Amino acid sequence: MKLCGFAVGLDQPFFLIAGPCAIESEALALQTAAQLRDITARLGIPFIYKSSYDKANRSSGRTFRGPGMEEGLRILEKVRSEIGVAVLTDVHEKEDVAAVAAVVDVLQTPAFLCRQTDFIQAVAAAGKPVNIKKGQFLAPWDMQQVVAKAKATGNDDILVCERGVSFGYNNLVSDMRSLAVMRNTGCPVVFDATHSVQLPGGQGERSGGQREFVPVLARAAVAAGVAGLFMETHPNPDQALSDGPNAWPLGQMETLLRVLKDIDARVKAEAFPEAFLEEHL
Repeated sequence: MKLCGFAVGLDQPFFLIAGPCAIESEALALQTAAQLRDITARLGIPFIYKSSYDKANRSSGRTFRGPGMEEGLRILEKVRSEIGVAVLTDVHEKEDVAAVAAVVDVLQTPAFLCRQTDFIQAVAAAGKPVNIKKGQFLAPWDMQQVVAKAKATGNDDILVCERGVSFGYNNLVSDMRSLAVMRNTGCPVVFDATHSVQLPGGQGERSGGQREFVPVLARAAVAAGVAGLFMETHPNPDQALSDGPNAWPLGQMETLLRVLKDIDARVKAEAFPEAFLEEHL
C-alpha cells in the first residue's frame, strides 16, 4: 500500500503518526510538527502529523475539546503547507467528512465509532486513506467485518489500528497477539502506543494514563511486527489540554524512536515465523 507517497507494510520500515492529542494553538502545532519532521528526517522514518480539531468523546463535557473544525482545519492546512508534512485528524460526524477530507491527507475514525456502518462507509467513501481504530470492546478478528464495510465503498487504502481493549474498570490491556490477528484483514496494522496506556475516565472528569509504559508497549509492538506506530506527544505532557497523562514527552521522542527503528529493522530482516506455520499447517 502507498500512503502519503511512501510504501507501507511488513516488508517496509515502520512509519510514524504523531503529534499532540488536540490542537491547542497554531504556535504549538507548528512547533511540534517542525520538531517531529526534523527528528524523523534524521532517522529516516516516514512521518504523518496528527492532531484533533475536536475531541468529541471526552470524559466530561467540561474538559477541553479543541478549537473546532473551522479553526482546526485552518491550522492543519498551515502545518501541511509551512512545515511540509502530511497530516491526519479524526472525524466524528458524517457531515464533517467532506470538509475534513479536502484538507488532510489521512482520515481517522475514533475507536468508539468503528461499528457505525454508515459512518465508516461515509469516511471511506471520501477517497482518502483511512486509519480505523479498533474499538476497546472488539476482539481483533472482529475488525475483518469493519474493514469489509470500508472496502465496500471501493477504497482499498485502509489501515487498522490497535489501541488496547477494555480490561475491568478504567483500564486497558494490549494483547500483542491481536497485531498478528489483525494482519488477516489484509490491511497494514498500526499500533497506538499512547492510548494503549490510557486509564479511561480514571481521573473522574478526565482520563488518566501511565506514560512510563509507552516505550514498553511500543518496543513490544514493533518486535511483534507492525506497519506503523501512533504516538501522541507534547512538549510538556503535564500541561497538555488533552490526554497528557498518556502522551510521550517530545524531548524524549528521538531516543525512543532510535531504539524502535533498530528493533524494527532486526525483526523485518527475517520472514515472520508465524506466517511460515500458517502456510504449512
